[in-house]
Amino acid sequence: MRPNKRDELIRKSLEIFYRDGFHATGMDKLVKETGISKTSMYKHFRTKEDLILAVLRLRDENFRNWFYRRVEELAEAPPARLLAMFDALDEWFRSDGFRGCMFIKASAEYQDRGDPIHVQSAEHKRLLLDYATRLATEAGATEPASLARQLMLLKEGAIVIAAMTGNLDAAEDAKRAAATLLLAQLPA
Repeated sequence: MRPNKRDELIRKSLEIFYRDGFHATGMDKLVKETGISKTSMYKHFRTKEDLILAVLRLRDENFRNWFYRRVEELAEAPPARLLAMFDALDEWFRSDGFRGCMFIKASAEYQDRGDPIHVQSAEHKRLLLDYATRLATEAGATEPASLARQLMLLKEGAIVIAAMTGNLDAAEDAKRAAATLLLAQLPA
């Protein structure tokens, strides 16, 4: 396998796991849909769980890069960026192929908090919380860590509602609630 074949396997597997789930996707299905032999697959990943971890790392990198860039494109000032997070979510919810959060799904399928897949999923959420905390601090929030946690609750809830019910207005609903929180926390 050429070195870029490993990356191709990860990218293709990301699409399959996102569409079908982790436990429902066996190695035979991955071999069939990626076109990569089982021998080649096991050459790069000892187990399906190792492949899942690589997929989650790629998804984390791709999502955070897109999300941060999009928030910064939508708003300049930190207070406006806190609300722009929900505008970016709205775009994601309305995109083709939206199926919810891969990390929420992974943590639901691998519920043991010590499982590396659960740990990787929690790390993604921690990094997004750090980003929101930084924005809240830059915006001058009276309690930036608390505000960021509350905004993340709204963000995660909007993702679940959009994925489970198909309510594509979930991000806008969450944004309105976030605006109320910002009024209470930001300097006038």
